[in-house]
Amino acid sequence: MQWCDRNEQIIKWSSEEVVIPYKSPVDNRHHRYFVDFKIKYRDKSGKTRVILIEVKPYQKTMPPEKKTKKTKRYIQEVMEWGVNDAKWRAAIDYCKDRNWEFKILTEKDLS
Repeated sequence: MQWCDRNEQIIKWSSEEVVIPYKSPVDNRHHRYFVDFKIKYRDKSGKTRVILIEVKPYQKTMPPEKKTKKTKRYIQEVMEWGVNDAKWRAAIDYCKDRNWEFKILTEKDLS
């Protein structure tokens, strides 16, 4: 994260520091979600803000296309999407309670 280290607007950043509880739709149990990055920065107006960032391949940020044949791979993709969606909903609520922002970045954002 050299970009964070070199960016003058960034006050502080950390990796996998924030832990957010969420309930998995796969096993109906509570788990812990370790968000990739927490960044505290100064916006253009000088106000201090916090953003949580998750980095994922673009393909993993979309629900799988419905298929008529329910293969093991398809079932795995559906379960993975369900867990990710539950994590991200929990992160959005967590951030909303703290007046923070949550964002998912993909290779399309980083290229």
